[in-house]
Amino acid sequence: MNRYPMWKNIFIAIVILIGFIYTIPNFFGESPAVQITPAKNSTKLDPALLGQVEEIFKKENIQYDGIYLDARGVKARFANTDTQIKAKDILQTNLGNDYTVALNLLSRSPDWLRSLGAKPMYLGLDLRGGVHFLLQVDMKAALDKAAERFIGDFRTALRKERISYAGVSREGQTVQIRFTDAAQLEKAQKMLSKEYPNLTLNDSANGEYKVLTASLNAVEQKRIQDFALKQNIQTLHNRINELGVAEPIIQQQGADRVVVQLPGVQDTAKAKEILGRTATLEIRLVDEDKSDPLTLENAEKGQAPVGDEAFKDREGRPILVKKNVVLTGDYITDAGPGVNSQTGQSVVNVTLDGRGARVFQQVTRDNVGKRMAILLIEKGNTEVITAPVINEEIGGGRVQISGMANTQEATDISLLLRAGALAAPMDIIEERTVGPSMGQDNINRGVHSTLWGFAAIAVMMAIYYVAFGTVSVVALAINLLLLVAILSMLQATLTLPGLAAIALALGMAIDANVLINERVREELRSGNTPQASIHAGYDRAFDTILDSNITTMIAGLALFMFGTGPIKGFAVVHVLGILTSMFSAVVVSRAIVNAIYGYRRKLTKISIGQIYKA
Repeated sequence: MNRYPMWKNIFIAIVILIGFIYTIPNFFGESPAVQITPAKNSTKLDPALLGQVEEIFKKENIQYDGIYLDARGVKARFANTDTQIKAKDILQTNLGNDYTVALNLLSRSPDWLRSLGAKPMYLGLDLRGGVHFLLQVDMKAALDKAAERFIGDFRTALRKERISYAGVSREGQTVQIRFTDAAQLEKAQKMLSKEYPNLTLNDSANGEYKVLTASLNAVEQKRIQDFALKQNIQTLHNRINELGVAEPIIQQQGADRVVVQLPGVQDTAKAKEILGRTATLEIRLVDEDKSDPLTLENAEKGQAPVGDEAFKDREGRPILVKKNVVLTGDYITDAGPGVNSQTGQSVVNVTLDGRGARVFQQVTRDNVGKRMAILLIEKGNTEVITAPVINEEIGGGRVQISGMANTQEATDISLLLRAGALAAPMDIIEERTVGPSMGQDNINRGVHSTLWGFAAIAVMMAIYYVAFGTVSVVALAINLLLLVAILSMLQATLTLPGLAAIALALGMAIDANVLINERVREELRSGNTPQASIHAGYDRAFDTILDSNITTMIAGLALFMFGTGPIKGFAVVHVLGILTSMFSAVVVSRAIVNAIYGYRRKLTKISIGQIYKA
């Protein structure tokens, strides 16, 4: 007889139950929602925040469908977008600048499902609507920035080795060190070639000076460009997390481009502003000795003294600052908006890491009475936002940046600095917006095509294989259930190619049942008993099913390894569909057949359609 042991039947039942639980959240749809998160990284989520938000809603008479606290913040669902936008404005007013309130979309699934970790799949841009950006990374700026860093490193190394030099400057992506003594140049060349093996060093003569030119070799240039791209992608992740976007897609495209897709984003202008800005912070000393009116006037015309650069402050006045950078935004661990208690002006409160705090303390100790300029650099434009006088040594690693025009600017600059600096500027070269209605239309078409395909297969199998065909259809439905459940458990992002892969998985899954059913028919034609035919049909068809699925999986894995974007999404669903189809076609369908025929001791006939004997 054909029977599974009890533990196997229980295992199959548990798997199907788990599949059902993790699939049903996808059928509840989404509600407009708001997400409240701390504006500062140092601020911890407090359960009291949940009660505070509920109290605000009660006071302002705002009706909500659900509210809860998770690892990312407090989230509240509403019946419509009007209530959502009203709630966002009220929460931002009542909570102040300590919290970020972002628009979002959340599942309507009940709390008991969420308590089990059952969440719906994320929908991609083409299904949910949202915005698509293609950003171009300025690799030349990344190389220029790397060459600029070598200026300070060379000065420190030469002083450490007590090598005399006349000056260090940068021209394009090369750094030139001038010497008056050839012996000192030779000594410096040996030291630098040992310390910086990825630099190409050449010596030449320029009038009275001996010049040592350092340039980046091809390997180092490739490393810097790869790092710039990876750093920018990581920074974009941080910035988008601040916006509260669920499951953004940020991928490298080619050697110097990044694709950013933000499904469900409603505040498109804000997303574009945050992504397009490339704010970095630099702290330099003002050159007080050369800041006379004539020098400043010449500096504005591009004739700044050697070692200095001229920039304008927010009042349009020129300020002469030294090229040597004291600190950069790389040392910032936290930044948040605030208000100066004495002047009432908006400020940005910056916290430096240990190394940055020590450097800042040393610089302020050595330059009491002098001015320190804080420069904000965005897309290649440098602005002096403030240049205060250093009244005393500043320790502790906490710095207050004044000069903000308003609270909104302080909030935006805090977000940019907290999210991290871009390693190289980026420009948005392509922008596309997909409306929610178009996304819903894509969903409807994808679901309908899958359902119509399933119905056609079901009718054909039921007519051609009768009871065994009906079992195959049930197994196919369970295959679809398990595939959606696994995608939901993995919190995968479903796109149009993913829907196509689901439809393809259904068509491929039925192949295994066809092989099994035909093998059972063949055994019956050979004169075997029905029970023996069922047993032999499943056992002998398994090798063929395994071979065909392995070869198909190899193709799917190749698509995943070498594909990008939609192709990789298609490959993920394709490979998972192969695994679930193997389980449903071989294990689940046989369990159902065993339940129907396995208990009969004298089985004379099975319902598997017309059998023609050769």
